[in-house]
Amino acid sequence: MASEPIPSTAAPDAAKSDSRADADLSKQVVDNRLATADEVQSCLSRQRKLKAAGSDASLADILVKNGFVTPTQLKRLANPSDDSMTKPIQQIPGFQIMKKVGAGAMATVYKAKQLSLDRIVAIKVLPKRLSENPEFVERFYKEGRAAAKLNHNNIVQAIDVSESAGYHYFVMEFVDGVTVYDELAKSRVYDEKKAVDIIIQVARALEHAHARGFIHRDVKPKNIMLTADGTAKLADMGLAREASDAVAAAQEAGRAYGTPYYISPEQIRGDVNIDYRTDIYSLGATFYHMVTGKVPFDGGTPAAVMHKHLKEPLIPPDHVNSVLSTGLAEVIEKMMAKDRKTRYLNAADLIVDLERVSKGQAPLEARQGLSANVLQNLSSGHDQEYEYQPPPSSMTDSAPHKGGSGLLVGLIIAGLLSMLELLIILALLMM
Repeated sequence: MASEPIPSTAAPDAAKSDSRADADLSKQVVDNRLATADEVQSCLSRQRKLKAAGSDASLADILVKNGFVTPTQLKRLANPSDDSMTKPIQQIPGFQIMKKVGAGAMATVYKAKQLSLDRIVAIKVLPKRLSENPEFVERFYKEGRAAAKLNHNNIVQAIDVSESAGYHYFVMEFVDGVTVYDELAKSRVYDEKKAVDIIIQVARALEHAHARGFIHRDVKPKNIMLTADGTAKLADMGLAREASDAVAAAQEAGRAYGTPYYISPEQIRGDVNIDYRTDIYSLGATFYHMVTGKVPFDGGTPAAVMHKHLKEPLIPPDHVNSVLSTGLAEVIEKMMAKDRKTRYLNAADLIVDLERVSKGQAPLEARQGLSANVLQNLSSGHDQEYEYQPPPSSMTDSAPHKGGSGLLVGLIIAGLLSMLELLIILALLMM
C-alpha cells in the first residue's frame, strides 16, 4: 500500500506570505484612493479564479491590467517616503477627504466633507502635470466661474474654486447617484416616459444657462447625473463659453470642441458664431441614445463619426426602436437638424413640445412641416397617414421620416385635439 505524500511546509508558508502581501497592497491601494474596496475585491476574486486555473497572477498585475493603478503608482506605494500621490487631497484646507469617486484625463474627483458647514461635497482636483499648463488652468477656472453664475435645481451647484500648494481644485455639490452614461453602459434602453422626463429637466437647465449667456457645448450622457429621487442634474461646465465672448470665439475658430458622438455640425466645423442651438443638438443626440440604445452616428474613428454628423441622414429613432411614439421621434429629429435654422429656436420651445409628448399629445413646433391637405383631413375627422412636405434638397440630411412604422397612422383625429389646437397648428403653418 502506497504511503501518502508528506505535506510540504514551504508551500503554505509561501501562500501565507503572498496572502499577507496582497492584503497589504489592497489596504494601500484603498487608503490612497487609487481604487475602491469593491474594485480591489473584484481583482482579488479574479486572482483566485486564475490561480484555480493554474495561473500564478499577482494582485499587482491584475490591478494594473484592469486600469485601477499604474506601474508608477505601484512603485510609489512600495516607497512610503514618496507621498506625491496623496498631496492633492492632503493639502486642501477645510475639507476631509472621504474617497475617490471618479478620475479622468483632466481631473480626479473626490467625495469630501466641508468641515465648516458639516456637509458632503465633491472636489475636482486638476492633476499636477496640467497645473503647469496655463491653458488648462484657465479653462479649469472658467468652469468654476461659469458654474458659479448658475443656480438651478437641475445644474450641479458650484461652491468654490481655488488653489492650494500648487494644486487647483473646484468644490461643488455632491450628487449621490449615477450618470445616464452609467445606465447606457449596462445596455439599458430608457422607456419613453422616463427619457422624456430626464430630457425635460436637462432642457430646463439649459434654458437657465442660456438665459444667463452660457453655452454648455458638451451635453452628453456622462454629464447628466441622476439622483435617487429621479432628479437630473447637468454637470461639467468645462467647455462652457459665454455666447458674447467674441475673443474666445475667435481664438477657437476652426477647432472642434465637444464629444464626437454628440457634437453639433457647427461645433465640428469650428464655426465662430455658435449659439444656444448647439446644445439643443447635443441634447437631441443624447436623447436618441437613451431611447434607442445606440448613438446617432457611429464609426471607426472620431473623424468618421463627426463626418457622419455633417453629411449622413439621421435614421429616425422610431425606425430603430419601433415602440417609440412618432411625436417623440419628430422632436428628436428637429433637435438634431443639421441646419440649425430648422432646429428649435430655444430651449423654451423645446420644453413645450416635450411636455406635450409626455402627455401623449402631438408636438407643435416639430410638426410645422405638415402639408395643408393633411390638416384639412384631420379637421374633417379623416383617419389617414400623413406625410411631410419635403425640405429643400440641400437639407435632405435633416429631413423628417416618411410613412412606414415610424409614422403615425391616424395621427390625430378630431376627437383627440380640440378645435383650439387645430387652429394653433394652422396658424403656425401660415406663419
